[in-house]
Amino acid sequence: MAFEESLRNISLAADATLAGYTGVPGLPGSASPNSGKQYCFVKVTGESTVGLADADDGLVIGVMQNKPQVTGQAATVAIRGVSFVVAGDTITAGEQVSPENTTGRAIPLTAGHTLAGTALTGGADGELISVLLA
Repeated sequence: MAFEESLRNISLAADATLAGYTGVPGLPGSASPNSGKQYCFVKVTGESTVGLADADDGLVIGVMQNKPQVTGQAATVAIRGVSFVVAGDTITAGEQVSPENTTGRAIPLTAGHTLAGTALTGGADGELISVLLA
């Protein structure tokens, strides 16, 4: 079972890769699934701005904790601690992870990719896992 613990967060502005109307679950016009880019790895994309991270970017600063609805809205980013992260592939507990290209989801770390953290729980593609942030 995934868990979060001792998170340290900062707030930055969301860029266009993070902002997306998700609405209220079940109401007409709401996105399905309703999670937006919540619990995906992010990087700095401009002054005080964050966007989705990918495996080749270099620096991952943390994990998105909320669901900004429009560009420029506050993005809460976990920078330290244990956070939920959406798995982009099958992950085993104890495995080092990096962000998947284009989605920011967690995948097993491979040579030449950015270390984002260590999985404390395992899971399959699309499931929430717990990651100790690097």
